[in-house]
Amino acid sequence: MGVPSVKREVHSYLTDTLSSLVSELSPAEKEDRVIVVFIAETDQQYASRVAENLKRLFLVEIQSGLLEIISPSVHFYPDFSWLKESFGDPKERVKWRTKQNLDYCFLMMYAQSKGTYYVQLEDDIVARLNYFTTMKNFTLQQPSEDWMILEFSQLGFIGKMFKSLDLSLIVEFMLMFHKDKPIDWLLDRQKANLRIRFKPSLFQHVGTHFSLAGKIQKLKDRTSGKQTLHKGHANPLAEVTTSLKTYQHFTLEKAYLGEDFFWAFTPVAGDFIRIRFFTPVCIERYFFRSGNIEHPGDKLFNTTVEVLPFDNIQSEKEALKEGREKAWLYGFMRMALFASEHSRTALQRERWTPRLDRWRHCGSL
Repeated sequence: MGVPSVKREVHSYLTDTLSSLVSELSPAEKEDRVIVVFIAETDQQYASRVAENLKRLFLVEIQSGLLEIISPSVHFYPDFSWLKESFGDPKERVKWRTKQNLDYCFLMMYAQSKGTYYVQLEDDIVARLNYFTTMKNFTLQQPSEDWMILEFSQLGFIGKMFKSLDLSLIVEFMLMFHKDKPIDWLLDRQKANLRIRFKPSLFQHVGTHFSLAGKIQKLKDRTSGKQTLHKGHANPLAEVTTSLKTYQHFTLEKAYLGEDFFWAFTPVAGDFIRIRFFTPVCIERYFFRSGNIEHPGDKLFNTTVEVLPFDNIQSEKEALKEGREKAWLYGFMRMALFASEHSRTALQRERWTPRLDRWRHCGSL
């Protein structure tokens, strides 16, 4: 599976997209696929920053071989200044779509040897539940191999599957006309009987800030259906409280019980979420996720995870009174500091009563 990604002026959806693709996979499915992220920029400093951020957020996936990250040489792209305007598009858009075609070619040729089939995706999508097994079963159920494209989304070049053996010919065709038309227009020339459409769509486009500077687009695949925005977890019995004002019916209690996500109004300094266990609990790992693909700005920022190894109500009251910066004076231990929206942190085997402070807007436990 190939995911090209370019620099966006307003907001990047890449980490949300990868989280959606990875979180829906079973252990067996993770052994059966590779996701290749192509950072399609020649700015090496930018590419390195993106790669380091992905390494921090998806270290396990990278180490297992599930996720690969690549970028082009600074000499890969030609001089675009000679391009002529066409189809009424200004020169900047012609340059953008020409580069995009070259990005697809680079990614396809790199990924050709990675598997039997190749699926083209974008960096601003969300995947449906069981998308991978659904694609695999649909592909294997085809009565013959006389197809060129299996379509798992009706939008643009999203969710298009090709046989890896065909990629060389497809890339050759694209390179012949890469400066003339967008890739989806080029492939529209293929015979209808070589394209097979799966419904409903398995991928929904969620990006609104276009990769072409200054453009807003709100394309939605109407056949995709409603996306799953919450995945519940089995949590140990506990009392949960918060100083945050809940938005509508998205309560903290429902999030902890695995029924829905928690959504609150913007926090201020000192706001907290408290999780108090009724009896000592042996915890080896915790996992907090904030935001979702439809609300990418509602994330954990400037947030700490702190634990109180013993049930001391007075210490808790004093800590809240003094502020989180001095919480350690009252027995709290800081376990993590979040500067971004994702956390996967393993803890040593301990017995303690943990608490979580300063939840940002929207999340699940």
